[in-house]
Parts: sequence; C-alpha cells; structure tokens
Amino acid sequence: MSVFNSSRLQDKTVLVTGASVGIGAATAILFAKAGSNVILAARRKEQLEAVKEQCIAAHKQSGVQAGGKFATVKLDVSDKKQIDSLLDNIPEDLKKIDILVNNAGFVLGVERVGEISDDDVEAMFSVNVFGLIKLTQLLVKDFKARKTGHIINLGSVAGREPYAGGSIYCATKHAVKAFSGALLREVVDTPIRVTEIQPGMVETEFSVTRFRGDKTAADKVYEGLQPLVAEDIAEEIVWAASRPPHVNIAEVFVLPVNQASPTINYRGAK
Repeated sequence: MSVFNSSRLQDKTVLVTGASVGIGAATAILFAKAGSNVILAARRKEQLEAVKEQCIAAHKQSGVQAGGKFATVKLDVSDKKQIDSLLDNIPEDLKKIDILVNNAGFVLGVERVGEISDDDVEAMFSVNVFGLIKLTQLLVKDFKARKTGHIINLGSVAGREPYAGGSIYCATKHAVKAFSGALLREVVDTPIRVTEIQPGMVETEFSVTRFRGDKTAADKVYEGLQPLVAEDIAEEIVWAASRPPHVNIAEVFVLPVNQASPTINYRGAK
C-alpha cells in the first residue's frame, strides 16, 4: 500500500471495464484494498463475480473502513445500446462515478496489411476506440456537472511506435493516445483529470487472444525476459488516481527493464 496514498481513494467510486481478467481485475482488486467502491464491467459475468469476491476479500483484509461497495455489470463496450443503458444497471448508491478506467481492449492476429479480415478490423476498433470514446462521452458530462472526475485510458507502447504485424492494433492505440491528448486539452478549465497508461509487454491473456488461443505461440512473446504482470500496471493506475486533486499524471509509459520499444528487447536475462 506504500506505492500510493490510499486515503485519497477512500469512498471514491471507480468503474473498471474489462474487469474480468488481467489488468482490469488486478486494478479492481487494488482499488478495493484502497477503500474504494468498485463497479466491475466486462462481458464474462461469471468471471466478474469471481473478481468481485476477490475485491471483497481484499477490502476486508486491508482493514480500511471506507468503501467496500462492489457491483458487477455485464457490458460489451462494442455494443452502443449496452453503454447507453449502463447507468440503469448500476446500483443507485454507485451511480456517482468518480474514476473511469477504460481498460477493455484487445488485439487479434499478426496478419499484415492486405491479409487482415474486415471483421478483425471492426472488432478491434469497436472495442479499443469506439467503445472507449462512447463510454467516456457518457461519463464526462456528469463529471463536468459535478466538477470532479478522472478518466484513465489504457494505451500502449503500440500507441507510441507502430510495428509490423500490428497495424490495426497500433492504429487503435494511436487513436487512444490522440483522443486522450485532445480530451486533456478540452477539460483544462475544469477539475477533471485525464491519464493515459502506456504499458509495454504485459503477460496476461492478451497474447493468447492475439494468437487466437494458441498459448504456445503466446508464450514465445515473453521468452527470455521478465515481462510486466497485471499487478504492475494496476499499481500505476491506482497510483495515478491517488495523486492530490491538483496533480494530473497525463501519461505513464512503463516497460519491463529489458524492453526499450515494441521491437527492441533483450532476451538473455531470464
């Protein structure tokens, strides 16, 4: 708990998308430890309920008296109607959201331009870009009215530097970076904070999804080095959220010590 000032997060209500696994799940649990109320949103309801139980346990173990309210919402951020009705599905005492963590996102395949299916292009943009923007637009209106709020978007090293075999994913994360930067400028006359977290290699289900369930291929991505894990990124997210109200961490670019870019790394360390 020494990595952030948890007292600033007590009784804050946090909405985390993609909270059923990986970075989203780890982030929800860490906010729970800090005494926040957490709304866990994702497509997989059963897994969400399991993470919710971990949040409850983490909150009890922390001994923090504040917060401790948790709710799960089945949400596919690529479905506009589901986002439109999101607030109707959140318990009344959690509707005043303080922090939005736009974590939902994924990558499919390593095909090169000319070989990428339209369905894969649409799927990645629908979740990584369109869903993030629509959910942000839904909540930023309330943030402005209440003169509070923090939007934390999950970007990527892929949003800083493109690489072969990742054209569509890189394009989506460049869009997230541009959107986050524009939003930061648009709310400069408000107390609303905007943060983009840009991880490098993080070993989660991410690569398994990219390789369409081929875990052997996914494991090779991290061979020979120690990648980041979900909890590493969760710490950065919660740390950024725990800064004093007048402090905005606009960007956090975090890599494993043996990675310097999407294609430059050292694989003799493990």
